[in-house]
Amino acid sequence: MADFRATGRTRSFTRKPAICPFCTGKATIDYKDMATLSQYLTSQGSIGSRHTTRACAKHQRALARAIKRARFLALLPYASVHIWKTGGVGLPAARHRRS
Repeated sequence: MADFRATGRTRSFTRKPAICPFCTGKATIDYKDMATLSQYLTSQGSIGSRHTTRACAKHQRALARAIKRARFLALLPYASVHIWKTGGVGLPAARHRRS
């Protein structure tokens, strides 16, 4: 890491603290609320990390539990639409096993 005192520069970047949207009361976790839960899924259909969701550990666990429950009840898909259309991740649709 560069020594900022030697160059005369100061550190001007300060990271904004991550504030959990569930702790502030702006959002609630409910497995029946697909609009809210789908915001916390990635484009590949996986559950977003704490870094991307900005949720605290307690609410990240509850969020993951609600998403898994909604998937089990077929309210949310396990995979996104483009994975269903191509037949797999990274595999072309025409590739089949020979019998």
